[in-house]
Amino acid sequence: MSKKILIISGSPKKDGNTALLIKWFIEGAREKNAVVEIVNAAYLKYKHPGCISCRQCQKNVEYGCVIDDDAGPVLIKMISADVIVMASPLYFFGASSQIKILVDRMFSLYKWDNAAGTMQTPLKGKTLVFLGSAFEDIGLDALEKPFALTAEYTGMPFESLLVAHAGTSGEIVKLPEAQDRAKTLGRKVA
Repeated sequence: MSKKILIISGSPKKDGNTALLIKWFIEGAREKNAVVEIVNAAYLKYKHPGCISCRQCQKNVEYGCVIDDDAGPVLIKMISADVIVMASPLYFFGASSQIKILVDRMFSLYKWDNAAGTMQTPLKGKTLVFLGSAFEDIGLDALEKPFALTAEYTGMPFESLLVAHAGTSGEIVKLPEAQDRAKTLGRKVA
């Protein structure tokens, strides 16, 4: 059975290093007949720039954010995906704000019972993948860490591909090993 892969790009550049990593990852995944959908977080329309901590999602039976904007359908797609891929360049030692908005809104995909000390989420067991690149080799560990922690907390197997010395936008093509590693990871998770 083909795996369903949802890729969320956190880069506003359509031809940058993140876009190329995604392209190569998809090539590998499609070799294994995966069904792939890409969402570019930079082009979504939001009513609020992140979670506003209204906690209405915790009162609803359904999973999902109560704010009616473009984030809602993406969050619902995460529930039906087998693999969720987050991709971002390193922006000041963290992920881009474009992807961070969706990550913050993922709060609505968890239900906590603080009194019982329990948490439920439909994301448990799905694979979380992170694709990241940086101009130099500084900061990639900080870029990856929030995604690794999210996977661990949620009970999701985690994979990542971090490319140091990727250069400026589009220069990652000068690193053929990055292309090979992205395709290999795509095949692996598919």
